Amino acid sequence: MAADNQKLYQNIIAALQADIAEGRFREGDRLPPERVLVERFQVSRLTIREAMIGMEILGLVAARRGSGVYVTAPPADGLTTSALDIGAFELTAARRVIEGETAAIAASMASDAEIAGLEQILSRMIDENNAGETLIHDEAADRDFHLGIAGATQNDALLLVVKTLWEVRERSPLTMEMLRRSRSAGVKPRIDDHRAILDAIAARDPEAARTAMRDHLGRVIENLLIVTETDAITQARNETARLRGRAGLAG
Repeated sequence: MAADNQKLYQNIIAALQADIAEGRFREGDRLPPERVLVERFQVSRLTIREAMIGMEILGLVAARRGSGVYVTAPPADGLTTSALDIGAFELTAARRVIEGETAAIAASMASDAEIAGLEQILSRMIDENNAGETLIHDEAADRDFHLGIAGATQNDALLLVVKTLWEVRERSPLTMEMLRRSRSAGVKPRIDDHRAILDAIAARDPEAARTAMRDHLGRVIENLLIVTETDAITQARNETARLRGRAGLAG
């Protein structure tokens, strides 16, 4: 197993990489199913899914819908697990803590002009959603909304922290892939969530603003959990249907 200071999913990737290097799994072999990996590594299904997505990014495996995850030839100049430093769940959890307090401070400090600016950004967000864009790079209004709240605290250090979290989000291959899958499943920025945050700030209610922001980012985490669960369920259902089809042909 890899170093203790690595994250669980990085340790799993390292262990499976070692299995591949030692010939336990060869190119074209199917990896054990999720439940077997959960038992082997004594981790949650979510951690296994995160590891599998990471291995796909590294070019070590390829997921075949309804069939499983198969070993592929790793690229000679591929990424390493260090490129998978932060996943979407960890990053969003940090944002929930920091941006919750940022929203509360903004409710006390925001000027009328800044609140009006947030209203304009929210209108842009509605337009982006209605345009049917699915690429997270196109969600500029969502990013501007959160940075606008941070700017409304009148605290440059808080603005820098929130901006850095968003930059990490956009640099992390693992986070971006997980969010891409979420968007592909039809998940978009929740207008009602952002409206609740803005209304609380406009009402100069710090506690309501904190709660609205934390609830919003909590739902982001829930959506990611649902999407990864749906992925796993769909694969299991397809595999079951395939096996039933083979059994029918054999009969």
